Amino acid sequence: MSQSDPPQYTWAGRFSEPTSELVKRYTASVRFDQRMWRQDIRASLAHATMLARQGIIAAADLADIERGMAQVASEIESGAFLWSIDLEDVHLNIEKRLTTLIGDAGKRLHTGRSRNDQVATDIRLYLRDAIDDIDVLLGEFQNRLLDLAEREAATPLPGFTHLQVAQPVTFGHHLLAYVEMTRRDAERFADCRRRTNRLPLGAAALAGTTYPIDRHYVAALLGFDAVCENSLDAVSDRDFTIEFCAASALLMMHLSRLSEELVLWMNPRFGFITLADRFCTGSSIMPQKRNPDVPELARGKTGRVFGHLVGLLTLMKGQPLAYNKDNQEDKEPLFDAIDTVTDTLRIFIEMIPGITANPENMRSALRQGFATATDLADYLTRKGLPFRDAHEAVGLAVRRAEELGMDLAQLSLTDLRQFSPLIDDDVFAVLTVEGSLAARNHHGATAPEQVRAAIARARSPT
Repeated sequence: MSQSDPPQYTWAGRFSEPTSELVKRYTASVRFDQRMWRQDIRASLAHATMLARQGIIAAADLADIERGMAQVASEIESGAFLWSIDLEDVHLNIEKRLTTLIGDAGKRLHTGRSRNDQVATDIRLYLRDAIDDIDVLLGEFQNRLLDLAEREAATPLPGFTHLQVAQPVTFGHHLLAYVEMTRRDAERFADCRRRTNRLPLGAAALAGTTYPIDRHYVAALLGFDAVCENSLDAVSDRDFTIEFCAASALLMMHLSRLSEELVLWMNPRFGFITLADRFCTGSSIMPQKRNPDVPELARGKTGRVFGHLVGLLTLMKGQPLAYNKDNQEDKEPLFDAIDTVTDTLRIFIEMIPGITANPENMRSALRQGFATATDLADYLTRKGLPFRDAHEAVGLAVRRAEELGMDLAQLSLTDLRQFSPLIDDDVFAVLTVEGSLAARNHHGATAPEQVRAAIARARSPT
């Protein structure tokens, strides 16, 4: 039979009529699971190596399998491989082509395994590789943030609560908050990888196999930390995919928060930053527009990943042990979550260096929001006034400044002393933005000195 001849299902002997064409289309997964071909070949070669080592297949069979798989890999890489919907999935497509190339040795490859544990192994290998890629991207993203934070370590920026001006921070300090978020994300992905990195192969369909296999040897060949301890759980567990999507959802939530701020900061009402033109688009009708499409779309794609998490939880919630066909539906949401996270990180890695701060607009916003009011209250407290009384006095001062259309720092000493006789000439150093920033000079705070120290710690290997 040539590769182009209509293939027969490996399980067709049990059935008295051919599978409906509609059923073939409905149940086939090869359209999306063929992306796991490298992992399938890698796992199959490890399985064959173990079978030969255990004397279950001959050394000559192993040599034929290795030769055949090399040709299959070459055909797939070159685009010459013919994927067939009749063979359902990536696993049967590769096995059929291998058997065509090497004959009976290819038929012996499946000894001691099932598609159930084969699929579970391949998807763990694929996800493990994806997590490793994401870990690298997270590191690059953090480095871009650190570069920008270092450049803007002393640039004053309004810190907001309730989206109202609260206290001065530095732009660099603000960016470091996202470094912290993504460091937690990296920890979650690493933790997910640890639980993903357990070998299900050897569980066979659900109960194990009668052949004298060595699962720990296969685990070592494939770089797994351990084997799955229960054969029923090994073939039916998809916790690791759900856990990955949960970690991905948190990461995308963080990127969406950053995206929302970039969109706001680009708005002329804020004007805090300028985003490089290559990350913006125009309008089909309004020639003046510079739309922040990249961060906007990242916000939208976040909902997509949230949906995949809920979808996988829903997929698994009603399944009895062990494997069910429902689990074919795990791959598309998982693959799309992987693609969305990696693509978003890649574009943010390119976009962050294209952010230019507009310090004057940031400082103007600080002047409008009475950002140093807390500093005045702290000043009065240090002079001996109870904080609650100081809070009240400053509130009255703010009201007066608002009536006059001034910032607190623009009020005269005479005006300020109306609210407390404790106020003296030294108050004006406290009311400056620079003074406010410098006063918050402790670990984790916004003083430029502390921002630079935090950047140095983040760059240091742990």
